[in-house]
Amino acid sequence: MKPRISVLTLGVTDLERSLSFYRDGLGLPTKGIIGQEFEHGAVAFFDLSGGLKLALWAQVDIAHDTGLAMQPVSPTALTIGHNVARQEEVDQCMEAAVRAGAEMIKPAQDTFYGGYAGYFRDPDGHLWEIVWNPDLIPPED
Repeated sequence: MKPRISVLTLGVTDLERSLSFYRDGLGLPTKGIIGQEFEHGAVAFFDLSGGLKLALWAQVDIAHDTGLAMQPVSPTALTIGHNVARQEEVDQCMEAAVRAGAEMIKPAQDTFYGGYAGYFRDPDGHLWEIVWNPDLIPPED
């Protein structure tokens, strides 16, 4: 296995609502929902930096595809990190997420390692950390 992740899929309860949150609220680029002609196939893909894709797929469809029982989202089992180039971008991203319908979990503040970060939860309970870390400045897109 090569050391890379190409798609990160989030299980959602309402695909249209989640599409709106990520596309309209956070401004992530997408072609919208595809695969609706297939039973359990409706999915939305978002193009991220570095070739990574974010996918939104209904939890019920993931359960069907895997054969696993649906489980509630555990926001402390996984966080999605979004590193930004400037400290003020943390506040801007957090504000945009809340306007889009996210729940503020921890307002942006100085961190123990000399950075600045905050947490929000998307409408399905997935936890995002928006972080400025002077040691991990992302490349410009």
